[in-house]
Amino acid sequence: MSKAQKQWIDTAVAALDKAYVPYSKFPVGACLVTEDGKIYQGLNIENASYGLSNCAERTAIFKAVSEGERNFQHLVVAGHTPNPISPCGACRQVIAEFCSPDMVVTLIGDNGVEKEMTVAELLPYSFTDEDL
Repeated sequence: MSKAQKQWIDTAVAALDKAYVPYSKFPVGACLVTEDGKIYQGLNIENASYGLSNCAERTAIFKAVSEGERNFQHLVVAGHTPNPISPCGACRQVIAEFCSPDMVVTLIGDNGVEKEMTVAELLPYSFTDEDL
């Protein structure tokens, strides 16, 4: 593992402590990395009206996109799960919208358990602008 990859994982794991999860008690952290190495940290933010909550992955992506970023090289998602955490369907679709199909996504569980896959493997047969 490179020094940069360790930093990305540490950034995603550190977000777990910042997550606003008073209802589910299920923190999730994310680290999105641009092609030029800029890091965007994301965390899940809950709301008493559950449908208004936002996941860590989407928080990181929306932060980056709102700053004009469009080119990404890596996403790390971390959770307190025994196996590598799995993004929800909404997050998978947003990841597919903004990240290339061959971009690597690292999923992290407790005790450093991790799984790497591409965006295309994470959401095969995704809905894209080509479907419009």
